[in-house]
Amino acid sequence: MAKNQTNSSVIKKAQQELLAYIEKEEFKGYDPYDTLNSWVPFGWLGKWGKPIGIQIQKRNPINVRSLIGIKKDYNPKAIGLLLHAYSLMYQTDPNEEIKSKIDFLFNWLLENRTKGFKHYCWGYNFDWASSEKLLKAYSPTIVVSVFIAKGMIAYYETFNDPKALEVLKSIGQFIEEDLAQSEDESGICFSYSTIEVDCCYNASMLGSELFAFLHQETKIEKYKELAIRSTDFVVDKQKADGKWNYSIKLESGKERTQVDFHQGYVIDSLGYVMRYIPSTKKKYQHYLQKGLDYYQKNQFLANGQSIYRFPSKWPVEIHNQAQGIITFARWSDLNEEYISQSTKIAAYTIDQMRSNKGFFYYKKYPLFTIKIPFMRWSQAWMLLALTELLHHQKVQN
Repeated sequence: MAKNQTNSSVIKKAQQELLAYIEKEEFKGYDPYDTLNSWVPFGWLGKWGKPIGIQIQKRNPINVRSLIGIKKDYNPKAIGLLLHAYSLMYQTDPNEEIKSKIDFLFNWLLENRTKGFKHYCWGYNFDWASSEKLLKAYSPTIVVSVFIAKGMIAYYETFNDPKALEVLKSIGQFIEEDLAQSEDESGICFSYSTIEVDCCYNASMLGSELFAFLHQETKIEKYKELAIRSTDFVVDKQKADGKWNYSIKLESGKERTQVDFHQGYVIDSLGYVMRYIPSTKKKYQHYLQKGLDYYQKNQFLANGQSIYRFPSKWPVEIHNQAQGIITFARWSDLNEEYISQSTKIAAYTIDQMRSNKGFFYYKKYPLFTIKIPFMRWSQAWMLLALTELLHHQKVQN
């Protein structure tokens, strides 16, 4: 008990100093992928110019963004993550100062939905490019929209505001009507964005999670069917050792192998499907436990350091650290070891990846660290992580 109390005090201090940093920045910041917000004409270099520019910039330990015209900005997903964190904070410490921040974040999201769509949806505040496609700024995706939905669920559970439920239903309609669905014998998969048909496991599971929540709140059978059919698709793709790859091309069956924080995404969404639709618990419990076992045994070292992309150890990446804290805290009711695992990851992150100014670093390599304080990727995720851990430590004690 005393050790947990000591850990809680260290974590609480880190959370409060991070909160002060985020509020000092007025919720705005840079992003690892915001390169195309620059005035530099990367497109002049052909189809590879933009993706190469993004990849170089995200690896650059020196922050040159202000020199090439990139400004700190609101990122919709960051605002959703912050709404989630602040709502959890209010549940344990209700006060008007936190409430005023929550009101700002919630209303900002309502006012800054992606234009041109019938239903509520959001995208990133920058263009994103690969050699094959270009996703324009604010082009809506299931990932951005549902992480915002998760923030709104926390807000709704805190304040019971009917407007939040109205918006959550609208996000569900966006997924159902504006995103393509793929199908195989196991179930359905929701596409990542509106611009192409694809099957990304963690992204589709976010849709499953939202539909499961909507069924819990409305008892509408359609939502349950969508949640279960899309969850069936993803659990069918789990490997024997418990991991999920990143995506699959259904026409060829070829998967993209990338095992990192997205394992935590899938675990969380699967767990919430079971929580929101209790009748699925027996069906999915085995997949959830296998996923957690793999995550714990293969993606973290004994000292709380995450593995970058299994089996590659380096770099230590803040998103991997944050997701580990979140996932093991959230499912600590399944195994008493998980709260200790979450605390250990948090302790390593605070010790190794935190500035004395209160923010968290982006990546740590054996010989150097990228210390740029990205708002969405690093600060918003870590605020949610520390808040989740403090909440579940309190429950455990």
